[in-house]
Amino acid sequence: MYMQIWLSAAGLTAASVLGSLLGFVVRRVPHSWNDVIMGYCAGIMLAVSVLGLLLPASEMVADSGFWMVVVGALAGALFLNVIDLFLPHLHQLSGIDPEQHHHNARLNRVLLFVLAIAIHKLPEGIAAGVGFNAPDADNAWTVTWGIALQNIPEGMVVITPLLLCGVKPLRTFVIALVIALLEVVGVWLGYALGAVSEMLLPVMLAFAGGTMLYVVSDEMIPETHAHGYQKSATYALLAGFLSLMLMERFL
Repeated sequence: MYMQIWLSAAGLTAASVLGSLLGFVVRRVPHSWNDVIMGYCAGIMLAVSVLGLLLPASEMVADSGFWMVVVGALAGALFLNVIDLFLPHLHQLSGIDPEQHHHNARLNRVLLFVLAIAIHKLPEGIAAGVGFNAPDADNAWTVTWGIALQNIPEGMVVITPLLLCGVKPLRTFVIALVIALLEVVGVWLGYALGAVSEMLLPVMLAFAGGTMLYVVSDEMIPETHAHGYQKSATYALLAGFLSLMLMERFL
């Protein structure tokens, strides 16, 4: 089992790093393509939250215990909601002079976006790790494959705006690597929390599902609908959702 957990963590990290390397190759992504990429990621995360987390959680409890799934999902959303209230600015991490940062609203927005992705890497890892406590690890691998798939374009989305805002390439890669390694911590944390008690497993699965639904609704969809390309982003979301369904069905 431990080997599977390490493989899951390594796969998530490798996918993020691969996306980051692609971001260095494709430095300029127009808004139209950026929104399509983010829409696709949103669709995958939506499918992961529903098919890989919330539905398995609901199947673990009797009708009388469904409240555990509801509470877990709401707690996950509330957890990220509270974190979003305290997102700091990343002056030192960016390597940009504080005065330049103060007058660069675009950089400020990009750094907050990158930090939001970094914070959400932890619950993504938890989502993958907690499922390995279940008797059948298929759902855990569904979550892992889904997150890994969306980590590739997401890695590109992290790299490109940082480079365009003047962050040095080496520092940009270090930021991306640290963000990717957060998922390793998340995977093992999720496994540890799920192993505490079998009663907590459906709650933890629902918690992870709630965090993902929050990210999709509160951040990813509004971001993809802010530049006039909402139709293409919407179809990309559908493509992402269906991609995860096909993976679960045939892989």
